[in-house]
Amino acid sequence: MCAAKAIEYYTYDDYSQWEGKWELIEGMPMAMSPSPTISHQAIAANILFELKKSIGNCDKCLVLAEEDWKIDDGTVLKPDVVLICDEPNDQYITKAPEIIVEVISPSTSRRDEVFKFDIYEREKALYYILVYPDDCKAKLYKLDNNKYIKQGDFSKESYSFDNASCGAMIDFGAVFRQFR
Repeated sequence: MCAAKAIEYYTYDDYSQWEGKWELIEGMPMAMSPSPTISHQAIAANILFELKKSIGNCDKCLVLAEEDWKIDDGTVLKPDVVLICDEPNDQYITKAPEIIVEVISPSTSRRDEVFKFDIYEREKALYYILVYPDDCKAKLYKLDNNKYIKQGDFSKESYSFDNASCGAMIDFGAVFRQFR
């Protein structure tokens, strides 16, 4: 008789000891390698800049890149860009960001489009944006009645986040300008 192998379940305490870039989804470690491409990083930086510029001097909101969001002891995600407001913790994000942006890489597309999509929706992040660098396109979703509703595909247009605390906006034309 063959004994079943136990699958290890990792926690935030384990995660905090690891070297390199990782995410933890329901106790399962996910490596974030290889490093993102230059266009991936530049587009993420452009989005961060657009968000930061649009919120101005808002004292209660921050725009961050690749910051840990500890959802629970077994799930820690590191979105590419987030807009957070009224965050009580300085060590990691503890509540759903208002805006989450994931720049899609071939190695992480399924994780971003399926697993994280479901988690972000369940945790009630107001907006989720999937950015496709090769296509110079962003798919933007807004939470409505606890479900993400697609607002559209954006390439050259601007979008104003009417439910965000600081009236954020992204000019996608500016985000993708160098990559057309």
